[in-house]
Amino acid sequence: MKLKAWVGQLFGESQLANASSEPSSSAPTPLLESLQSNLAQIRQALGDSGDIVIREFKAGKTQGIPAALIYTDGLTDSAKVQDMVMRPLMLATDEHIDLRNETTERVKNQLLTIGDVTDIDQFQTLYGSLLAGDTVILFEGAATALALDARGWKERSVDEPTTQATIRGPKEGFTETIKTNIGLLRRKIKSTDMRIELQKIGRLSQTDVALVYINGLAEESVLGQLRHRLKHIDIDAVFESGNIEEFIQDDTISFFPTILNTERPDVIAAGLVEGRVAIIVDGTPFVLLVPALFTHFMQSPDDYYQRADIATLIRMLRLIAFFLALLAPSIYIAITSFHQEMLPSPLLISLTAARSGVPFPVFVEAFVMELTFELLREAGLRMPKAIGQAISIVGALVLGEAAVQAGLVSPAMVIVVSLTAITTFVIPSISLAVPIRILRFMLMGLSAMFGLYGIFIGIVYIMLHLNTLRSFGVPYLKPYAPFVLGDQKDGVLFRVPVWAMFLRSFAVAKRNIVRQRPQQTRERGEG
Repeated sequence: MKLKAWVGQLFGESQLANASSEPSSSAPTPLLESLQSNLAQIRQALGDSGDIVIREFKAGKTQGIPAALIYTDGLTDSAKVQDMVMRPLMLATDEHIDLRNETTERVKNQLLTIGDVTDIDQFQTLYGSLLAGDTVILFEGAATALALDARGWKERSVDEPTTQATIRGPKEGFTETIKTNIGLLRRKIKSTDMRIELQKIGRLSQTDVALVYINGLAEESVLGQLRHRLKHIDIDAVFESGNIEEFIQDDTISFFPTILNTERPDVIAAGLVEGRVAIIVDGTPFVLLVPALFTHFMQSPDDYYQRADIATLIRMLRLIAFFLALLAPSIYIAITSFHQEMLPSPLLISLTAARSGVPFPVFVEAFVMELTFELLREAGLRMPKAIGQAISIVGALVLGEAAVQAGLVSPAMVIVVSLTAITTFVIPSISLAVPIRILRFMLMGLSAMFGLYGIFIGIVYIMLHLNTLRSFGVPYLKPYAPFVLGDQKDGVLFRVPVWAMFLRSFAVAKRNIVRQRPQQTRERGEG
């Protein structure tokens, strides 16, 4: 109620009332039997747009009947329209083009050689199909049109992912076309149980969104929540999966992500066979995967493409990097400002001598250096690729060296900030690295005020917050809180060999949890 009152005061009660009273969509308008009347209404609705092609012709070789073919230039394969639509219709005999014998049915069943053909009897459906790239055919005397799937536009080819490096594994990534992305998943999972539910979201954009899951593995509770949240999205346009992510996530005020996004098909395929659900949005190569727990953001797909002992070692290093990226500057501030007795005397003397000429407190020194590095990182990302990486690396070296020579920062602080930056890049998921960068500044402030006690308070708060998070009903810290012994085979620290993973993760799957039979392992050992 308070939020509603605040919104009312901000935008005005009258505007909210008018917005709520406006109809979300106009009443359905059926097609007419008059071809010219239908074309007039289409031209009026589309405003005589230059990319809308309307081709009137006679269907049939001898007498023929008036017809019109409509498509959107740039979204339709004109060669396919000419060969599979125009040629069969214009060369058809009179027995196929006969109003007394249901022209549209005869044309659809006996003339058109194109695959996907659907009937349309309303203008709203016609506009949606036309603007999505379909080709529409209208006949004189028929109140039903035909929508043909002759879509064809320039699209980016399947290429290596740009944001997620692949050390060992498939070198293919998702594209901006939803059909291509679905095909990439079909290539990896050739199962009749794989289900794809298509819907459109966005009043103006009418963006295609696909819900992908494996029947019998995905939990009905997760599917039910996801369908409910997607159904209640009321927005004018959706251009990226991030728009969908903000609407369907469980907690909107948390720094930590509860929905995984990736442009690697192998990650989505692995998630599907674990019982999770994927959301593919047309126009973006980033696909969403739910539920997403803390362990999922700490794991890399490359962990499963190499030996278990190597993957375990890398995961241990990754966990150490996580804590260093989060705590290194704050621990340095706390020890040098409040707890000098914890340092050996030679080290303390060395640090004190190095900071003798620095005019700022340790917190200000660390804050300025961390802020400078964040600015360099963002500048490197926004600049052209040819110079962005060079600017970020050379800029950090030059500024760090210049700051030390000028006596503004100590050499030890440069080392701490550099170590923090390096460990941040070790985390495989950018979605998890960003919260760490934010929380790092908060912990620095707590350590500057209370020392190690402030860091302890911050860690306790973070752990309590993580324990309250849910991802579509699944506890965020599962399988550690609550503790699940069976899932420790593939957690943040360890990964056992693939042949020893008999069951799927209990954190997500609750039915059909058997991944492989134990007797296969015995046969393998005996052989």
